[in-house]
Amino acid sequence: MKKLLFLAVLMSLPVHAESYLSPPDLPSLAAVTTALNNTPSVRAATANLGVESANSDKLRAGSYETAIRLNTQQRQTLVPNQRYTEWDVGLERALRLPNKSRLDAQLGEQSMEQAHFVLGDALHESGRMLLTSWFSWLREFYQTQQWQAQVDGLVTQLDAVNKRVRAGDAAKLDQLQAEAALAQAQAQLADAALRLAVAKNELNRRYPAIALPAQPILPQPELVTEPLDYWQQRSMEHNHELAIAHNDTARFGTMLARSEADKIPDPSVGVRFANERGGEDKIIGVSVSIPFTGNARRANAQMAAANQLVATEREAGVRTKIETETANTWLATQSAYRAWQASANASTAMRRHADLIARAYQLGESGLTDVLNARRLAQEAELNAINTRLAAAQARYRLLLDTHALWPIDADEAGHS
Repeated sequence: MKKLLFLAVLMSLPVHAESYLSPPDLPSLAAVTTALNNTPSVRAATANLGVESANSDKLRAGSYETAIRLNTQQRQTLVPNQRYTEWDVGLERALRLPNKSRLDAQLGEQSMEQAHFVLGDALHESGRMLLTSWFSWLREFYQTQQWQAQVDGLVTQLDAVNKRVRAGDAAKLDQLQAEAALAQAQAQLADAALRLAVAKNELNRRYPAIALPAQPILPQPELVTEPLDYWQQRSMEHNHELAIAHNDTARFGTMLARSEADKIPDPSVGVRFANERGGEDKIIGVSVSIPFTGNARRANAQMAAANQLVATEREAGVRTKIETETANTWLATQSAYRAWQASANASTAMRRHADLIARAYQLGESGLTDVLNARRLAQEAELNAINTRLAAAQARYRLLLDTHALWPIDADEAGHS
C-alpha cells in the first residue's frame, strides 16, 4: 500500500507536453525529446526495459520444470534361463506454493517499475547535461561577440590615434599603446573563438538533433519567488533517484518475504509407470518428495533482511541528498539573480564612464592611457554581466528541470515508453 501511494504521488502532476515550458532561449521541446532519446545512457536504459520484461516473465513462470525419468533393467531369477527385460518411466515436477508465486509475480512488477525509474533517471541526467552544454555554448557565444566588439572598438580607436599622430596632435607612444591594446584584445578573441568552437562541437556531437541558431536569444533571468519548501516538495514528488531508492527498499522487502516463504520447501510430485517381469506386472504409482530445510535457507532470509536494512538507509541518504541539492539550487537562483542585477548596473556605469573618457580624449582633456583603462574595465564588467546573467537563467532552468516542469523526462510519457 505504501508503495502504491508513493507511486501515485510521484506521478501526480500532469505529464503532457502542454504542461512544460518552451522558452525561446532554449531548444524546442521536440528537439530536446529527440536529442535525449538518442543519448547512449537513455538508449541503454530503454533496452533494459526489455531485459526486465523478460525477467518478469521468468519470475512469473518460475524456475521449476517437468522432468522425465526413464529406466531399464534386466531381471534374472534363480530359475535357469529365466530373464526379464523391465523398464519404467516417470514424470516429476516441483510445485511452487501459491504464496511464493504471488511474491515472484510482485518481484517481477517491481523490477519493471525499477526499469522505468532508471530510464527516467537517465533522461533526467541527460537533460542536465544538455542544459549545461547549452549554457556553456551560450556563454562562449556571447563572450566571443563581446570580444569582437572590443576588437572593433580598439581598431576604431587605433585609427583615430594614427590620424592624430600624423597630424602631430599625439605622440608615437600613444600609437604603440593602442596597438598593444588591440593585440591583447585580438588574442583574447582568438581564445574565446576556440572555446566557442569546442562548446559548439560538444553540442553537435552529443545532441545532433538540436540545430544551433545563428543568433541565439540571450536569456532574460526571472526571479524565483516561490519559497524553498515549495521546491523541496516538488523535488521529492518528481525525483527518479529517490523513486529508485524507494523501490529498492520495497523490492528487498518482497525478497525478504520470499526468503521467509522459502523456509517451507516446495514439494515435488510425480507419476510413474513400470513394466516388470516381461510385462507380467504393470505398476502405476504416484510419488511425493519434500526436501528437508537446511542452514542455507535461513542464511538467505538473514541476508534479505540485511539488504532491506541497507536499502532503507540508502533511501534516507538519497532523500537527504535531494533536499540538499534542491536547497543549493534554490539558493543559487536567488544569489545569481541578485548578482546579475548588480553586475548589469556596474556594466552600464562602466560603459558610460568609458564613453565619457573617450569623449574627453577627443576633446584633448584626457590621455590615451585613461581611455584604454576605461575600455578594459568596461569590457571586464560587460563579460561579468553576461556570465551572471546566464548563471541566473541556468540556475532557474535547473530548478525547473529537477522538478519536471521544464522538459518531458518521465519514462511513462509519449516517446519514452
